[in-house]
Amino acid sequence: MKTYKIKVLLMAICTSLLFVQCVDDDDNANVINEATCDDGIQNADEIAIDCGGTCEPCEGAVDFSGNYSQEDSMGRPGVNTVFSGTDAVKNLYNRVAPSLRATLQTQDGQTQTFQVTFQNLLEAYHDVYAVALGLDPALVNYQANILGLDATQFTALLANFDALQVAPNGQTVYYDQATGVALTGRALEDDVIDISLTLMFGGADGVRFNGENQTPQLTTDGVSIGTRTYSGFPYLEAPILMN
Repeated sequence: MKTYKIKVLLMAICTSLLFVQCVDDDDNANVINEATCDDGIQNADEIAIDCGGTCEPCEGAVDFSGNYSQEDSMGRPGVNTVFSGTDAVKNLYNRVAPSLRATLQTQDGQTQTFQVTFQNLLEAYHDVYAVALGLDPALVNYQANILGLDATQFTALLANFDALQVAPNGQTVYYDQATGVALTGRALEDDVIDISLTLMFGGADGVRFNGENQTPQLTTDGVSIGTRTYSGFPYLEAPILMN
């Protein structure tokens, strides 16, 4: 009888163990969050579900991996086009990062800094107009401009810092005659070509070669903003209506 009771007790204990549950107190909903490339969700460094990043590239996605080189750049309109002189210098200038433009670049046959190249072209433009006026080129040279910059300072500014700065706490403008602020950015209504020509040919008062007193008109391209207003996009002139 005692043997029988022991067997029954053991069976009861084993049966009860089948219904004992472990307590989950780690708060992870019983899921191990290990990202894989076939888990059906976008996670880790994937750019879409199970693709991109360390997974296979996504179908139709652009692959931006690899090495890139700068091929073109423009900050202030026309600077490189006007002052580079040759296609080789222009292309080299476009490829060089702005932070390196003050240093000598020996590629493509360039044997001098961009600043020197720009200054030589600036003086050459004055020589061309001197000849056209029947004057001695040696007597018609660049004069310090409305910003008070001499030839070296002006061409260094153009060559080494051809980027539009931003004035977060000041006036953003290409040039404002009323305030004297210049090259802190560009407003839509700024006539950057006329301002650039004035800086090149206008002299200290801005009117040196302005077409008056038998001088050539070199301080404007003669193109205005027309009837455009910049109060809202698109910035277009009023339509021309046919009668």
